[in-house]
Amino acid sequence: MESSDLKKIIQGIPKAELHLHIEGSFEPELMFEIANRNNIDLEYDSIESLKKAYKFNNLQEFLDIYYIGAQVLIHEQDFYDLTWAYLTKVHSQNVVHVEIFFDPQTHTDRGIGFDIVINGIYRALEKAKHELNISYKLIMSYLRHLSEEEAFKTLESSLPFKHWIDGVGLDSSELGNPPSKFVNVFEASANHGYKLVAHAGEEGPVDYIWEALDLLKVVRIDHGNRCLDDETLVQKLLEENIALTLCPLSNLELKVIQKMEAHPVKKMLQRGILATIHSDDPAYFGGYMNENYYETAKALGLNNDQLMQLAINAFKASWLDSEAKEKHISQVKNYFNTLNL
Repeated sequence: MESSDLKKIIQGIPKAELHLHIEGSFEPELMFEIANRNNIDLEYDSIESLKKAYKFNNLQEFLDIYYIGAQVLIHEQDFYDLTWAYLTKVHSQNVVHVEIFFDPQTHTDRGIGFDIVINGIYRALEKAKHELNISYKLIMSYLRHLSEEEAFKTLESSLPFKHWIDGVGLDSSELGNPPSKFVNVFEASANHGYKLVAHAGEEGPVDYIWEALDLLKVVRIDHGNRCLDDETLVQKLLEENIALTLCPLSNLELKVIQKMEAHPVKKMLQRGILATIHSDDPAYFGGYMNENYYETAKALGLNNDQLMQLAINAFKASWLDSEAKEKHISQVKNYFNTLNL
């Protein structure tokens, strides 16, 4: 298939994004704009020099610069601008539903109120719902390199806003911070009505996926690349219809895979796993949803049926109600049917 044809097909697919860190959508241009507005000096003298720093050998190197960028976010308007920039971008790529992560501790640890963070994000999400027809769910992540005690403080801070928050996740430095570290706070979060997800099996071993499922009781695994290492785990994912939210360009940039041709998503689809594709931290990893679909499809030779399955899987794995899921899945099928006429 010609590259231009593939890009055109991908552009037209109605898509759901389920694995996106809003702080990771912070484009250098907006970062400099907000830094200037807040009289903050970045460690880089230009947008170009900042972009050049976006070369990472592992997850920790990325996180180091990710947290530098987050330092310029101070006011509610900053969080609104960040979120609105992401939403307008993905709207242009025909993303119709988003389930986004935010990291309160990245901000509360430097004295920014939880309310400031969530008010800005929520305002942009509501605007996108009404003006761009993008539905959304909001997921609050605990930072796994911090203690469970700190996660409990974040849970407490979230309770006045829990009618805005759909679930909790677990992100940041995976190695050495197993899901089992957070059993109690995940149980407490579930008791407050939050749905549960966790990053597992990106850089960490397959054991971390088991822990996320068996100990944290998550309903979805973020990443989960390593699952194919364990046939028993594959059977569990199939039997319980547990989705994986994979992020191919992120995996490539962080050297989780050495080349896109090695990405496991095609094998997962062939096994019937509920595999999905998302952008993770698109400002840092060279692409939003369409770029992730395109680079993966090009490298692995995905056909239209596999592209359709990826899009359908994301709506199946979403937290939309069954009626909304069916509506979106029908739209995906209708779109691909028109391609085949």
